[in-house]
Amino acid sequence: MKNAPLNYRHLYYFWVVAKEGSITRAAERLDVAVQTISAQLALLEQSIGKALLAPQGRRLVLTEAGRVALGYADQIFLLGEQMQEVLTEPDIGRTMRLTVGLSDSLPKLTASRLLEAALKLPSKVKLVCHEDDFESLLGELSVHKLDVVLTDRPVPSGTTLRVFSHLLGESELMLFGLPHLADRYRADFPSGLSGAPLLLPTRNHAVRGRIDHWFESHDVRPDVVGEFDDNALLNTFGRNGMGLFPAPSALAKDVFEQLGAVPVGELTQVREQFFAISNERRIKHPAVEAILNASHSSVFAA
Repeated sequence: MKNAPLNYRHLYYFWVVAKEGSITRAAERLDVAVQTISAQLALLEQSIGKALLAPQGRRLVLTEAGRVALGYADQIFLLGEQMQEVLTEPDIGRTMRLTVGLSDSLPKLTASRLLEAALKLPSKVKLVCHEDDFESLLGELSVHKLDVVLTDRPVPSGTTLRVFSHLLGESELMLFGLPHLADRYRADFPSGLSGAPLLLPTRNHAVRGRIDHWFESHDVRPDVVGEFDDNALLNTFGRNGMGLFPAPSALAKDVFEQLGAVPVGELTQVREQFFAISNERRIKHPAVEAILNASHSSVFAA
């Protein structure tokens, strides 16, 4: 027998109850009677043929069917919010929205260069950027809260999320520092780096292991004075002269202009890769497609 059309008001009430954890709090948020929500939840479960919520003490918890339904409801109502936002824009029809997740490990200078291609499209692009850790961004991408994620690593093998990695490019790393530090350690590079103050990404970053191996292979033991999850914070301390720090060699000009730092030496064969993660193997968003097409030519040219 064919299922009846989904009642989106019933689904919305379920969504709010799932977020609030109780019918009473959902009724207060929606300013409706508790009985109204209870009745509409019962109708939704009846139409679906499965229980979506189950009591656990004084709270309601999601059943397995409820968790599946909530994932779809998140997508539905997020799209509804985005639709309302787009429809209220004065230049509707002439603006393309691009919602990007930026991994906190991604160098912000690299992110800026990658996004230039999207902003140079003939169509006007409204850019919305969200920064978070890699795993959280993949979760948001999987429920279509983001159009693309820019990061320094591919999707791990064996993931259950239906997301796909696209290699954008790679660049060898160099050590940079403010001129007085660079002058001190450049002449005897790399052996003279033993004891040098060094700022590094934490071991959560894809490139950290390769940097550590490089120092070990050159029998160099610098003084790691700071480790950072957030690449922007690492650069801030580097700009303040706290220590030497790694950055893509292709961005040497940007590093000097924005951070006042100059090259000390190249970490030969230590390469940092950059990826776009999408929901589809085949990119359909014109702005994301522009990022992919541009990245292989100019973005990583030294």
